[in-house]
Amino acid sequence: MIPQYPDISREDLRRLSRALPFWMSLGLIPLTWLATYFGGWTIALIPAVTWYLFSILDAIVGLELDNADLEATENDLYWYRLITMIWVPAQFVTLFGLIWYVPQAEHLGLLERVGLFFGVGVVTGTIGINYSHELMHQKNRIERGLADLLLAMVLYSHFRSEHLLVHHRYVATPRDPVTAQYNEGFHRFYPRVLRQSLHSAFKAEADMLARKNLPWHDVSNPFWKFWGLQAGCLVLALLLGGWSGLLLFLFQAGIAIWQLELVNYIEHYGLTRKHLGAGKYEHVKPHHSWNAAHKASNWLLINLQRHSDHHYKPDRRFPLLQNYGADEAPQLPFGYPVMTMAAMVPPLWRRIMNPKVRQWRRMYYPEISDWTDYNKRQTPMPR
Repeated sequence: MIPQYPDISREDLRRLSRALPFWMSLGLIPLTWLATYFGGWTIALIPAVTWYLFSILDAIVGLELDNADLEATENDLYWYRLITMIWVPAQFVTLFGLIWYVPQAEHLGLLERVGLFFGVGVVTGTIGINYSHELMHQKNRIERGLADLLLAMVLYSHFRSEHLLVHHRYVATPRDPVTAQYNEGFHRFYPRVLRQSLHSAFKAEADMLARKNLPWHDVSNPFWKFWGLQAGCLVLALLLGGWSGLLLFLFQAGIAIWQLELVNYIEHYGLTRKHLGAGKYEHVKPHHSWNAAHKASNWLLINLQRHSDHHYKPDRRFPLLQNYGADEAPQLPFGYPVMTMAAMVPPLWRRIMNPKVRQWRRMYYPEISDWTDYNKRQTPMPR
């Protein structure tokens, strides 16, 4: 639950001022409505802001190397937590409001409608799924429920099960579908991960039920909730916007999923945990995730780029995630906006990242001379 905040003192204002840069993502909501109202070239502003503006801001404002105090209280984190809570109803109203409005908006042509919902998908993927990621890691039911709602709006509800039960447990091993292997281009990674992550998520939940002597179709399987929420979103889109609205809803969901998997691709590309034999791997450490200290894109993505610490300490809220230097974790040369664009061009990606992976191997695992088995996509081992 969000703590009660009865009055605002000078210290409260200082807390708010420190959190304010992370509130910039909320500006995408009015920007989306303005683009809808004016149409034309303004529609391009939505992806332009998330990809290009924040790339430019990264170059201007540089890196954020300082770390927050890990002794911060719930009151210290109030203004940070409020961002993710506000986003959920804001996205819901915007997404379904546009599904109702756009099909009947005479000033918007077909290409404008498609372009607009491409931008909406960038927002629901870049921000919405990212916020769901923050919320699903929390222990209280309200935040986890909000995470489920955000994921249902992009038809990717199984991401919660896959992320919490599979990815965090098996990251940087062949058992994790979303760890991109060395030399695996995004265009090969993407269709593979769409298929394998759904399967691994369902299997993880079914295995948990089996350990309780329950069948996969038991009512406690969260997939029933996932399917119900997604069906509700599809029906709502159809009721509000007709078949046109439903198609626009499906389109934005596809763009959002693409944005998520682009981020998944770059977060662990080429990084592997050392195999200890008998199907066992070393524990997850900060150097098993790429770190990025770029200040502006971390504002936009609520410190997602401090991914090394997220995997090291998954229960830390985003304002408390710690930065690691080059001696502790591998560093991306740019923030996620630039790196995701580079990932769409495999030769460029390999030129940038493969030398960094090889350097990482020499730094952390000088004792390994043959990386053949680590370089290829192996069949996941039995769990």
